[in-house]
Amino acid sequence: MINLAIFASGGGTNCESLIRHFENSGKYRVALVVSNKPEAYALVRAKNHNVPTAVVPKAKLNNPKEFMPLMTMYGIQFIVLAGFLPLIPDYLIEYFPRRIVNLHPALLPKYGGKGMWGHHVHEAVKAAGEKETGMTVHFVSSVCDGGEIITSHTCSISAEDTAEDIAAKEHELEMTYFAKDVEEVMEKTF
Repeated sequence: MINLAIFASGGGTNCESLIRHFENSGKYRVALVVSNKPEAYALVRAKNHNVPTAVVPKAKLNNPKEFMPLMTMYGIQFIVLAGFLPLIPDYLIEYFPRRIVNLHPALLPKYGGKGMWGHHVHEAVKAAGEKETGMTVHFVSSVCDGGEIITSHTCSISAEDTAEDIAAKEHELEMTYFAKDVEEVMEKTF
């Protein structure tokens, strides 16, 4: 059984989608959900599915002596970032080479990098007058949203769409594809 950890900072819809996707896998399982925010609803969603959780402040995440024992305790072999806002420290990227993936709510390399998360991304897409948006799954590197792109999925948007409409369309892509994309990456990795 391959153990994966999900890192999430917010509501956790993708976290729950991943947990459900792998619940009866027999090959992969969500062994831990990590959040930097104790109030993150992702932690509630995980507990509702009997998945262990941990709240890890940024200082602890950045300290390998404090954080790595948690990864070892749960036998974590793969990490999925699902709305996790802190930058991943280099030591973790080195320890899990090509085994940390992130979901970005836009078509990278556009609308990525510092400050480009959540509604900020969709507002930027709207302001630019784009005709399409989408989601990108990529490997995590030391550059924010700069890792190798694994796959992306697109949807059309119109001039009438608000930033909220754009967010809803993009989120629908996440619910449809993200868990399958993660499984495909793990199939190629293990």
